[in-house]
Amino acid sequence: MDVKDFALQSLDESQTALMQAVDGLSQEELMRLPQPGANHIAFILWHMVRAEDWFFHYLFQRVPQVWESERWHEKLNLPDDPRVTGFGYTAEQVASFPSVPLRDLIAYGEAVRASTVDYLRSVDPARFDEIVKSRLFGEVSIGNLIGHLLLEIAQHVGQIAYIRGLVTEQSR
Repeated sequence: MDVKDFALQSLDESQTALMQAVDGLSQEELMRLPQPGANHIAFILWHMVRAEDWFFHYLFQRVPQVWESERWHEKLNLPDDPRVTGFGYTAEQVASFPSVPLRDLIAYGEAVRASTVDYLRSVDPARFDEIVKSRLFGEVSIGNLIGHLLLEIAQHVGQIAYIRGLVTEQSR
């Protein structure tokens, strides 16, 4: 298995786990904070997709993010600044995150993922050795950043599954 196939398979498995974790959640459960100061599922899902969008579009290709090109900020009624990904949000910012329907968050995620898959299928693997610069990560290879993003996605999917257990238990 080459690195492109590995990344694609990892993303596919994470997507399957994510869909299982959010299946059947009510809007209230999606927005419920498991405890004060924690993140809720809607925020984590949005942040996870924004990170993928930022990495694969802005950082790797220097092209407009799906957030911008497909005007998802308008569709979700969220800030239009493409630098806003939820990274470093305060507890107050998370608590004031608007109630975005799950189907809309999933649709944004599907649009980003389709573009990510297109990139991974078409990119020359030699590009994974290319060094990119960002304020957040400094100078690092695209391959290392893909590895970081795969880990981040897996962590966030796990967080969503865990929080689901907490908030659905609170609903009983």
